[in-house]
Amino acid sequence: MPATLTLHDISVSRAARRVLDHVDLVVPPGARIGVVGPNGVGKTTLLAVAADAVTPERGTVRLAPPTATVGWLHQEPERTGELVRDLLDRRTGVAAAQAELDAATEALADTAAHPDAADRYDVALQRWLALGAADLHSRVGQVADELGMSARLLDQPVASLSGGEAARVGLAALMLSRFDVYLLDEPTNDLDLDGLERLERWVLGLDAAVLLVSHDRHFLDRVVTDVVELDEFTHRTTHFGGGWQAYLTERERARRHAWERFEEYDAKRSSLARRAQTQREWAQQGVARAKRQMKDEPDKNIRAYRVNQTEQLAGKAAATQRQIERLEEVDQPREPWQLRLEIPHPGRSGDIVVRLVGAAVERGDFRLGPIDLLVEYGERIALVGHNGAGKSTLIDLIVGRAEPTAGTAQLGGGVKVGEIEQVRSQLHGAATLVRSFVDATGMTVPDARTLLAKFGLVGAHVERPTANLSPGERTRAALALLMANGANLLVLDEPTNHLDLPAIEQLEQALDTFPGTVLLVTHDRALLERTRVTRTIRMERGQVLEGG
Repeated sequence: MPATLTLHDISVSRAARRVLDHVDLVVPPGARIGVVGPNGVGKTTLLAVAADAVTPERGTVRLAPPTATVGWLHQEPERTGELVRDLLDRRTGVAAAQAELDAATEALADTAAHPDAADRYDVALQRWLALGAADLHSRVGQVADELGMSARLLDQPVASLSGGEAARVGLAALMLSRFDVYLLDEPTNDLDLDGLERLERWVLGLDAAVLLVSHDRHFLDRVVTDVVELDEFTHRTTHFGGGWQAYLTERERARRHAWERFEEYDAKRSSLARRAQTQREWAQQGVARAKRQMKDEPDKNIRAYRVNQTEQLAGKAAATQRQIERLEEVDQPREPWQLRLEIPHPGRSGDIVVRLVGAAVERGDFRLGPIDLLVEYGERIALVGHNGAGKSTLIDLIVGRAEPTAGTAQLGGGVKVGEIEQVRSQLHGAATLVRSFVDATGMTVPDARTLLAKFGLVGAHVERPTANLSPGERTRAALALLMANGANLLVLDEPTNHLDLPAIEQLEQALDTFPGTVLLVTHDRALLERTRVTRTIRMERGQVLEGG
């Protein structure tokens, strides 16, 4: 059914920090609103409030009609012990609807104890039907085939899935769902190019209201009708209509106009302040001169004239000061925090950076290779292919996390690897972030804190266990580690996952100026377009098809 989600005057705080402040937002049927802002500004909190998972300190969340269904796709794939089939039931809302329908059916058997049982059953049945429960299991097979998911995958525990399989399961849950309002938090993460195209087609085909958070610029450009920007200083929202490109244009125009207004105000105020100061100085000089001259001036009219002249100068200064006070004050625009990423280069490695000869790796049913690969210094290689093609396994082989079961894999002389790997596990364990960072870099605690602060990780962030960091915080910590240790071989596996847009742009600039060797795995189409690449290696089913 057509449904509208309305958030009115929403305020949320975490500890002593304000996250959302008097936020208003309306998401009507057919609207696809993208929420943007730096990491940690409160985008996920906004979606959690909309999903009724977080209760705001003030404000209301309304659905019209009240019986409308809301589906919330969380930011990270869930790795639970449940079976994939059961996860699909739960993520589509069918499991909860089935449980309520069963309870309502039981209540019908005892109407004396449950006088409202008939009404409850009717509501439960309508919800069960609206969520597509009647034909869900027949649709599961169809969607699984469409996404290339084998039938056996449906009866596997979610925890056993690879990253690519988990991404396809998450996409399947979306495609199977029939909510009236969708809340999507980073839906593009871990999807390959085929999955991204399917996701775009699915979102564009929805008639439902959609509120989404994404840092995928290509995806935002393709699907959003409006953009809501969360300001990190005011914790309020600004609405931009007309899609992604219109937002970029209007944001830049608004920023330019804000600076022009401030500069005009500042110039006028400074000019008036200088005039007032000059007039006060003249008045003071006139008073002193008049006092000296009045001692020797017998004519009272001349003395009165000089006093009057001095008073007029003082009056002019006071009038100018009043002009300053009447100026409409314009605050200086506050510039957001920016990541300044520079990747130190420890010096050139040998000509041969990576050499694989007949190298193969076996992991369960999956086999990588045999692969022959030669990477020379200064090459900038994009490694592409569908999820499950073997890209991450190849990276593990190159950096030494996986031993070849056949053939050989060697790094060249003088190679220093800097890596951002897909699961962001370089810093891990129960230790605090700052302690893990010190152990990984050999830096002193003050130096580690200073560097982490450059990546927006300050105060309580650095004292938290690394396991408790958000995905965005873990990615920024990985970038800080890269900056601390330096590299002449960059190995980047989905580096833009969970990064905000300004940080992605900084990463692009750092890659553009990096003089060493680059091995890049990404499904971020905008990043691929903007990164200089000298060779593209395409993989499928554990084999190099071209470019090797």
